[in-house]
Amino acid sequence: MSTTKQTSEKKLADLVYDGIFSMIASGEISENVRLPSEVELGRHFSVSRPVVREALARLRDDGLIQSRRGSGSYVMRKPDANVFRFVEIGSVSDIQRCYDFRVGFEAGAAGLAATAWRAQEMAELESAVAELSQALSKGELAVDADSRFHRAVAAATRNSYYISVQNSLDQNIRFGMNLALNLSLLKPAARNKIVLEEHAEIIEAIRQRDATAASQAMARHIDNARKRMFEGCETT
Repeated sequence: MSTTKQTSEKKLADLVYDGIFSMIASGEISENVRLPSEVELGRHFSVSRPVVREALARLRDDGLIQSRRGSGSYVMRKPDANVFRFVEIGSVSDIQRCYDFRVGFEAGAAGLAATAWRAQEMAELESAVAELSQALSKGELAVDADSRFHRAVAAATRNSYYISVQNSLDQNIRFGMNLALNLSLLKPAARNKIVLEEHAEIIEAIRQRDATAASQAMARHIDNARKRMFEGCETT
């Protein structure tokens, strides 16, 4: 398959992913209900079956649907419909793929930071967490503070490659943070407490120079942030 065709199918799969995501989030397709067949979805979105399969595979990976042998795909979880108050439908797949990358990349950064940080980097990490805590306690959108924290982790690696990649991705990362934090402000206060606890766990592992714990804490935090986008309004 040519590179051009692969790129085209990927973009079409993004559109199908976002379309099915919207149908589930809006309640058009309810939880535990079977999705239309691949053929029906292909007709609905005017795409080929391979494109539909790619979109369905991503939805399965994200925990929204589950395939049952001989029966088709079923909705497992209803995303938060408030997602569409803050982002365009076509952006959802891009945000998900960014989270996929961040889990591995930032976990690696946190692990290296635990072995490499010096006093000035730790001071910046602590300041960023304090700013995040203050903003969330006031019910403010804390994207700047959250972004500052993650850039501080990259800086604490003292590795120019981690720092450069983190900075280059900052706008993409902030876009996902904006969605996650906006949704958190609509939830019970316990949600913000969880967010702060996750950041505290990361910084404590880095402070203790425990690379494994720091890496695991960062991966957990980013994965949880992604999952929080898919929880209903009643979920803490």
